[in-house]
Amino acid sequence: MTLTASAVTTSGTADEIAQEREHAPINRRLARAVLVIGILLTSGTFAFGAWDRRWIADDGLTVLRTVRNLLAGNGPVFNAGERVEVNTSTAWTYLIWFFSWLTEARLEYVVLGIALTLSVTAVVFAMAGTARLWGGGGQLLLPAGALVYIALPPARDYATSGLESSLVICWLAVLWWWMIRWSRAQTMGSADVFGLCFFAGLAPLIRPEMAMIGIPAVLMIVCAPMPGIRLRPWIFRLSCVLFAGMVPVSYQIWRMGYYGLPYPNTAVAKDASGAKWRQGLTYLWNLIGPYWLWVPLVILALAALATVRSRGLGHRIRLINRSKATPRQRIRLLRMWLRTPSAVVVLMLGAAALLTVYQTRVGGDFMHGRMLLPPLFCVLLPVMVMPVNIVAAQMNPRATVLRIVSIAAVAGWALHAANVIAITTPNGITPTGIADERHYYIQSTGHAHPIRAEDYLDYPRLRPMIVDLAANPAGGLLINTPSFTTWYVVPPHSPNVASSHTVFYVNLGMISMNMPLAVRVLDPVGLAYPLAAHTFRFPNARIGHDKNLDSDWAVVDSDMATRHPRLPLYLDEGWVARIGTALTCPQTRDLLDSARAPLTSDRFLRNITHSLGYARYRIDRVPELELDRCQW
Repeated sequence: MTLTASAVTTSGTADEIAQEREHAPINRRLARAVLVIGILLTSGTFAFGAWDRRWIADDGLTVLRTVRNLLAGNGPVFNAGERVEVNTSTAWTYLIWFFSWLTEARLEYVVLGIALTLSVTAVVFAMAGTARLWGGGGQLLLPAGALVYIALPPARDYATSGLESSLVICWLAVLWWWMIRWSRAQTMGSADVFGLCFFAGLAPLIRPEMAMIGIPAVLMIVCAPMPGIRLRPWIFRLSCVLFAGMVPVSYQIWRMGYYGLPYPNTAVAKDASGAKWRQGLTYLWNLIGPYWLWVPLVILALAALATVRSRGLGHRIRLINRSKATPRQRIRLLRMWLRTPSAVVVLMLGAAALLTVYQTRVGGDFMHGRMLLPPLFCVLLPVMVMPVNIVAAQMNPRATVLRIVSIAAVAGWALHAANVIAITTPNGITPTGIADERHYYIQSTGHAHPIRAEDYLDYPRLRPMIVDLAANPAGGLLINTPSFTTWYVVPPHSPNVASSHTVFYVNLGMISMNMPLAVRVLDPVGLAYPLAAHTFRFPNARIGHDKNLDSDWAVVDSDMATRHPRLPLYLDEGWVARIGTALTCPQTRDLLDSARAPLTSDRFLRNITHSLGYARYRIDRVPELELDRCQW
């Protein structure tokens, strides 16, 4: 048995090939024109839809606080003097920082422009990559899966939300296009392959869970054959690994030393390794059910399978299964298969399955559809466009008609789904805590497109908060009263000592972007507050908000007044005193020092060696239980 590249190639019937050759010049020009027009119309429609729903979420404004500190020279922190990685996507933070530095434009407009550009670019590269997958010739490549994605309201909402969603799908689309190009190329220069490895290796910096795609992609490249590469095989493979890992590994070492954690603080605050399967399934159905999303997915899956079958793409698997090859030959066949478009399709579909299972396990998110957009995008990549062979239509008109009907059915579904309102409650939040964030903030602020920080000043109680801070020039800690309708500023511990202002509230973005950097902004959920992040979460609380540290802890931790009458009467002196004792726990002090102590070389090395332990460390909100836990 001879093992050659022909064992992993595909072809149509002899009659189809003959007819395609006869009509090749006309068909290719027509096919290219149809593809270009389809990409332009689809991406243009997505751009229009995203712009029509333009906004920046409160969490999107949270990202900009770190960028402001970077531009001010305070480092990649949320509050100056406290090293906390609030943003989940490292690449997103520095991308915004770079273009903000370059343009000196207002941050909200910078992030709006970047997000919209990346979202539209993602659709272009996704469709171009799928066009390479199906090949050229006389077949028309019509938009299909791309229509499904751009029709979904969450896809248009998070195209401009200020969050990293646009960067994630753009990275996925470019990786898809590049991997298909690599799988189709007869030869590829080492520089091109190293560039692909470098790009795939950025996965954990795009978002940590994207490593589920980036790492397998690099392994595929390393294990596949290397035609045209003049380097020794072991040098080439080692170079691929080095190019893929040099940035994420270097950043990981720096992150552990600087922040004292092996992953962003958001993963600690939301317990990203925890399991909430029931809530995750609710979150999954919250996207699939209202739009009947399963309908276009089934149609496209059947159409793709029929196309694969008609073009003989299953021959490769049959060859491997029926072959009487030796184990070494089987390994060689497998390596040859790794450098094929079908292997890239399996990579993306497998990654989509892993991401979906992961998001379901952790309970999804409180934002409708947001965390399921990347796996959905991966599922749709192989069918972003679908082929209709105008030559084969003369020989098998029935199959061609069925494909056209399938694409038309998907287009009809898209027109329907584009106007579906998935969450119909008055405030846009379901009883399970899943929210139509854009609708909620439009309703809460009264702005059709809340983008600028000052648009959020019309959010309830935000203006009174600013007034209360201005009325207390000596500083203090601003907290909620029990009624949650007014604010109270707890003064510094000593009446003769001025203090900086600190705000303790859940809406980090709108508060921090309407405050000077000198004002410390903390949250009870723990996204920007290490003490809250390392508490145990409530098992049945709203996903993403299932940690809620009492303001008593912030009073003690911020060194504010702990005795009446300077301490609010609704806070108990004894409780506050016991919190003070609990905060002297040596392990807790060491944890807080990892973010607050001066960053000496010893502190940096200690943070690296203890980062996994810091990530696992948890604090009990009840001071008596915390004292027992600490054995104090």
